[in-house]
Amino acid sequence: MAGSIYAFLNKYLYWVNIPKLKFISAVDIIEIIIIAFVLYHILVWMKSTRAWALLKGLIVVLIFLMIAAFFQMNTILWLAGRLVNIAAIAFVILFQPELRTALERLGRKRFFSFIYDLDTGKEIPMRFSEKTISELVKGCYEMGKVKTGALIVIERQVQLNEVVRTGIPLDSLISSQLLINIFEHNTPLHDGAVVVRGDRIVAATCYLPLSDNLELSKDLGTRHRAAVGISEVSDSATIIVSEETGNISLAMEGTLYRNIDADFLRSKLTFAAKKRGHGEPFLEKIKRRVKNATKIDKAGH
Repeated sequence: MAGSIYAFLNKYLYWVNIPKLKFISAVDIIEIIIIAFVLYHILVWMKSTRAWALLKGLIVVLIFLMIAAFFQMNTILWLAGRLVNIAAIAFVILFQPELRTALERLGRKRFFSFIYDLDTGKEIPMRFSEKTISELVKGCYEMGKVKTGALIVIERQVQLNEVVRTGIPLDSLISSQLLINIFEHNTPLHDGAVVVRGDRIVAATCYLPLSDNLELSKDLGTRHRAAVGISEVSDSATIIVSEETGNISLAMEGTLYRNIDADFLRSKLTFAAKKRGHGEPFLEKIKRRVKNATKIDKAGH
């Protein structure tokens, strides 16, 4: 059966390099898992971008080429072979922003962060203080009560110098009163975003890139799309105060958390303030899970 399938593929798909069937080893299984993992994440990334429509178009073209190969339409196959290189270059040119975003996300992933989490004896340094977190939370919810729109970008590891250059430079300690005054209606600095670096506001009226994520809700305005946009191209945390509803939202790592309360915002900002690790140390996670499993086992008995 396997030989007949190989003979069929070799006859009609002679232009495709098909390897000989052989015994599957452990290395082959690892390769399959890696390829499946990469393809899954590529598809997830493409689904939320313009590249998703291109992928569907490519599938249609591939089906057409399979039919052409089956019926030995040599002219079509010859043209397709000559156009492959041009299509690859055109793909890179057309989808340069999406490819850049994907590579930036890959570069920000912490594949070996668990190694640092093993060091539970040292205190994790903070990018900004607890006082700054309190002032941010207080200021945002005060503005939310009176429906004053606000957009606050909190810089983390990736510096936002390009964004800062689009605004008006400031150098001020963060306070809730200052934030409220900046975003007050009809004031010179209220339009655009504020950029926070450490415990200081470094710029106001900054312009942010808009997200082209097709999965975002259609009822979101420019302020929310700008917040998601900057979170897609950097590791920043962006707070949004809605001018229409007064609700507070937070954008981090391309995800928008809508209508959040003060405790949730404070916990996320505390997480964003940590310079390394992912919050709870690795060994503490193991201890907590073992403890919970023990409790469940005792409850079962």
